[in-house]
Amino acid sequence: MQTNLNKLLQMVGSLHLAEGRTETAVPFFTMIRRNRPTAMTPGVLTPSFCLILQGTKKIQLGHDTLYYGAGDCLVSLFDIPASGQVVDASLQSPHIGLRIDLTAEEIASVMTEAEIQVKPLSSKMGPGAYVGKSDEPLQLLFIRLLELQGKPESEVRYLSSLIKREMIFRLLTGDYGHLFVRRVFMDQQKEGIGRAIEWIKENYSRTFTIEEVARSSNMSVSGLHHKFKAVTTMAPLQYQKQLRLQEARRLMLSGSANATAAALEVGYESPAQFNREYRRHFGLPPLQDIKALHRSPALEAFETS
Repeated sequence: MQTNLNKLLQMVGSLHLAEGRTETAVPFFTMIRRNRPTAMTPGVLTPSFCLILQGTKKIQLGHDTLYYGAGDCLVSLFDIPASGQVVDASLQSPHIGLRIDLTAEEIASVMTEAEIQVKPLSSKMGPGAYVGKSDEPLQLLFIRLLELQGKPESEVRYLSSLIKREMIFRLLTGDYGHLFVRRVFMDQQKEGIGRAIEWIKENYSRTFTIEEVARSSNMSVSGLHHKFKAVTTMAPLQYQKQLRLQEARRLMLSGSANATAAALEVGYESPAQFNREYRRHFGLPPLQDIKALHRSPALEAFETS
């Protein structure tokens, strides 16, 4: 398997990536390079499968700290606020990560077409993200994706979609397949944690109560608290707050809003409260944080690879 990782590193090296995130001809496939360690940066994990080729990264999920390096992969099945940090990288040996964006619809489609049946290991809720080891079939699929770079658009579009479906098949039939099945099952339900997460994402900018979230997902308040924290590592109202702060930061970073406008846009009624919570979460007041991000692009985004 190390041979495959070396080949992937050679292929990526031949592309002469700039530092940061690089989009590819494949819409769901991005590459990330960091030439130096970064600070711990808050962000939101989005549904994805990420393979590390070189370097080491640390991710903070609630009270859990996970490290992953060459050959490891991070899989996220939900939008989960988290913090990430590149801890091992240099100009001579940069951190290199490859990321595949996933959707529950794609996972469900592969499950149906391939007639995959995976039984959950238990009825207990588990985290919506995990770190595991990549295997040879998955690494070879990444090689095939990289081989598409520079090919005609129609060839890239058609073959990359087939490769992605095979990747999902490998993940479904691997050691953590039961977690993917659970994600699809929760999305297909009109109640439960999957519905609660989506409801908060749709309503994060308005004031609501925990009882309202529980009713929307047909759960008891105690059941919602317990299961929501098991999946996202935080309570529902804390999840809402972090979504608000991340969106406000995005608005300010893009230049489309100042601190006051961003605070109002995401649902804060008090700019003073927004400033306090923003500083507590990101470590700096809004304007200072945005200036620091513009000066230091390596801190601009929290990537999952």
